[in-house]
Amino acid sequence: MNSAPRKRRDENGPRERVDRDTASEHAKPSPRNAAMDLLARREHSRLELRRKLERRFTADGLDRALEQLAEEGLQCDVRFAESFTRERLLKAYGPRRVRAELQQRGVAADVIDDALKSVPISEGVSWSGQAREALRRRFGDAGKSRIDDAEAAEGASVAKEKARRLRYLYQRGFSADDYADVVSDDEY
Repeated sequence: MNSAPRKRRDENGPRERVDRDTASEHAKPSPRNAAMDLLARREHSRLELRRKLERRFTADGLDRALEQLAEEGLQCDVRFAESFTRERLLKAYGPRRVRAELQQRGVAADVIDDALKSVPISEGVSWSGQAREALRRRFGDAGKSRIDDAEAAEGASVAKEKARRLRYLYQRGFSADDYADVVSDDEY
């Protein structure tokens, strides 16, 4: 990278030379500004922000900045949990997986419970509907007919096919009850 000073044009006059090293010394990042930069991109939990910034800043300075951001409403674990749940819900992930990921990000259990209950309602979908959507995406619209064809051919392949689908939903974070709800419907 070229270390020569850049020229900057002043609105009213000729170009002046500005040394990058000198300019960067005056604008040292604060924990608050660094956290706000991260929050400008997407919502973060408090623990995520702490993990990302703890290498760059002292613990007490970071604690004060995070507390101030929370007091001002710029960082909110409730808002993060709802946003994260909505994102995962629309990608057809199940409630068990969403819960585990939110716990890893340091969100309180009661906040997680509220998000898992309220977000599907606000989006007008259900967890079993998302399980159905996940199966449709993975196995196509002909998924039900494949099971019917397997039943006509032989019973062992039906069990294998159902176990395969159950495993897939389980890996996505759905429960066996969600699978039972989907399979009990005639449309799938």
